[in-house]
Amino acid sequence: MKTTRPVGICGYGAYVPRLRIDARSIARVWGRLGRGFPVPEKSFPGADEDTITMSIEAARAAVDRAGIDAQRLSAVWVGTESKPYAVKPSATVVAEAIGATPFVNAADLEFACKAGSEGMQMAAAFVGSGMAEYAMAVGMDTAQGKPGDELEYTAAAGGAAYIFGPAESSAAKLAASLSFVTDTPDFFRRAHMRYPEHGMRFTGRPSYFHHTLGCARALLEETGLKPADFRWAVFHQPNPRFPREAAAELGFKPAQFERSLVCARIGNTYAGSSLLGLASVLDVAAPGERILMVSYGSGAGSDGFVFETTERVAQRRDAAPSVDCLLDRRQPVTEYARYLHNAGKIRAQ
Repeated sequence: MKTTRPVGICGYGAYVPRLRIDARSIARVWGRLGRGFPVPEKSFPGADEDTITMSIEAARAAVDRAGIDAQRLSAVWVGTESKPYAVKPSATVVAEAIGATPFVNAADLEFACKAGSEGMQMAAAFVGSGMAEYAMAVGMDTAQGKPGDELEYTAAAGGAAYIFGPAESSAAKLAASLSFVTDTPDFFRRAHMRYPEHGMRFTGRPSYFHHTLGCARALLEETGLKPADFRWAVFHQPNPRFPREAAAELGFKPAQFERSLVCARIGNTYAGSSLLGLASVLDVAAPGERILMVSYGSGAGSDGFVFETTERVAQRRDAAPSVDCLLDRRQPVTEYARYLHNAGKIRAQ
């Protein structure tokens, strides 16, 4: 899939909460200290943080890096599976907070962990069709895991925002995009369920790998490119192992994808996972480098992108905090009860 007119990423911004709880503090409560952990610690929101507040921080950073007035945005879309309101949209609050209202299209998007990347496709299409000069897509989550469940060790908080605009003013031009979707119910949460359910081992080969590899291979075939043609590769990160295995099966080397594995330090940020990985790459990328990005969302599907960085990639890099900066400003927490309270898992009546 290609747009009618060339488009690209003109601005991006990330956000990760400061609070971190280590896996041992969780395991101690459930009597699992003798086991190994996918990640040593994970991020979780502060008492005054939720998907909306975090999206606003990332969106402001994206506007700063783009160097534009937010009034020039024709769309603000927020992809998440942990929105604060069941009915009221999060996107309207974000658009209002950054000064993009009132003449802006605003909507919330859902598709598990690829809700952010589908927003990126929509933003590219909106601009690429000529309907908009600039459009923003946000992927952000305060990911949920049932207390004591396997997900609790990796479900984290964070994400990123991207502004798409004309290719001539972009930091990374969009060369191609493609989606790969099937009805594979590996992970779900019904309307009145508090926490999501997952299919354990079924979430691997039939779900994550089938869609991630299928999308990536089709995109490489469509563009005529090989792994060696890319400097960087970014994949969805439910844990550190899955993206490493997927990258290896496709023929990518560690030097191409290890930079993007933000999950190894803060856990799986769901809709923000692959978007945070891409932001981490853009923080260090040089002009003229290709980036492959493939997201994954349970349900199930993947969105693939090929970007090519331009001379502008480093020009406004310092206008907002880097992903490394956000990861380094950590505040360790060992009290499991504080984590439960902040994550909304226990509430005062």
